[in-house]
Amino acid sequence: MRTLTSFALVALMAACAAGPGYRRPGLGMPAGWRRTAASQDSLRPFYDSLRTSRDTLLPPGADTARVPFAYDTALGGASGDTAVALKWLDLVQDSVLRQLVDTALQDNRDVRTAVAAIDEFRARYRATRGALLPELTGNGEAGRNELVFGTFGAQTFDVYRATADLSWELDLLGRVRRSTQAGRADLAVRQEDRRALELSLISDVATGYVDLREADRNLEIARRTLTSRQLTLALARQRLDQGLISELDVRQFEAEVASPAASVADFERQVAQQENALSVLVGRNPGAIARGRSLTELAARIPVPAGVPSALLEHRPDVRGAEAALRAATARIGVAEAARLPTFVISGQYGTQSTEFSKWFGSGTKIWQAFAGVSVPLFTQGRPGGEEVNVARARAEQARSQYEQTVLVAVREVEDALVGLRTAQDRAAAQQRQVVALRRALELANMRYQNGVSSYLDVLDAQRGLFSAELSLTQAERDQLVAAVQLYKAVGAGWPRST
Repeated sequence: MRTLTSFALVALMAACAAGPGYRRPGLGMPAGWRRTAASQDSLRPFYDSLRTSRDTLLPPGADTARVPFAYDTALGGASGDTAVALKWLDLVQDSVLRQLVDTALQDNRDVRTAVAAIDEFRARYRATRGALLPELTGNGEAGRNELVFGTFGAQTFDVYRATADLSWELDLLGRVRRSTQAGRADLAVRQEDRRALELSLISDVATGYVDLREADRNLEIARRTLTSRQLTLALARQRLDQGLISELDVRQFEAEVASPAASVADFERQVAQQENALSVLVGRNPGAIARGRSLTELAARIPVPAGVPSALLEHRPDVRGAEAALRAATARIGVAEAARLPTFVISGQYGTQSTEFSKWFGSGTKIWQAFAGVSVPLFTQGRPGGEEVNVARARAEQARSQYEQTVLVAVREVEDALVGLRTAQDRAAAQQRQVVALRRALELANMRYQNGVSSYLDVLDAQRGLFSAELSLTQAERDQLVAAVQLYKAVGAGWPRST
């Protein structure tokens, strides 16, 4: 009977918890991602031909600007049959970049701050959970008293006392349990905040590294272009000395040399500043950054999934954190409602008391008391009891709306990344063909100019066009990589923990 009564009491306490229980709202995930516009579908064969066709007018092996661009463009439905969780290591195929990310996750100061915040809220949760247990206090005192007992006059005596005091709030209505649920959810929020920070940090390091390799590539193009134009200028000066061209031609070539020279200085600045930014992200003073694969090699290794399941969004740290915040707000409704209800407390004291030190803890010195009490809130600082409940309900509704908004933003970010990756691929394919054509056009223009068939204007136009096209191709490759990084960030891809 005692065992049955204990189980019944525990079941009653578990069932009687003030406030609503948490129910996860519907995420409203899309059944599939946006389909491409009809005009884009009609151009698909053209973009595919740019990646696969070859110019028969060029010598074998000359019909390439950088890479063949044989990427899978089947970015479509949300079914999970052909799609798996995206992993950063599938995208980050560069040992130097991986080392930078590992270092950043360990030494970045913002990450360390997030870890300290988690420790703080873990301690708070433990303190809240401890309120479910009885509070036991040991006390000891010794002193001398003088009391007046009516006609007996003043009496002076020594007192030696040692007691153990017990106080236990019976959480029959669930106030403490709801507080514990809220504390556990608050801890989960901070843990997801850390994951979100780490995810953002990985994205920032990867994007910064891509930007650094873009600046390296642009600097290489600018220096090569500067050298080429200096050679063209030297040739023009020789032809001027031979009386074959006018001074106007030479001055035009001199002016064209200044453009890549200015670009070299600008790209050198970008390289240094990008190295400084990456250094801070990895938690060290600004300095040089090691290099791994080139921008072109990175772009050639972009893994494009056949599909991205919408269920992946449920693992995003911001979505999980928003849900944890909603759980905490829901639990605090119960805390507010329980504060309006009676509080049941068991208290007691057990110990020993003596007027002589030698008889302390002796027979006949035992003292004890036991109480069962109830506290009913009647008037709390002039506030109606229901207002705190209304405040808690309003905050829970705010948390619900924030959760739903977070899901909407997550869906939008995936949509943006998918369309960004697809269009960046198409743009890079077009830029590649333009570079191939302009590179050949410059060769032909130089030959015609040297043979006196065409004027210097044809050479200048070809030089300008090729320089601009090569920079645009670099930008397109960079955009491809950044779009891929944004896609992996948008679905909350995980980074393996170092052990």
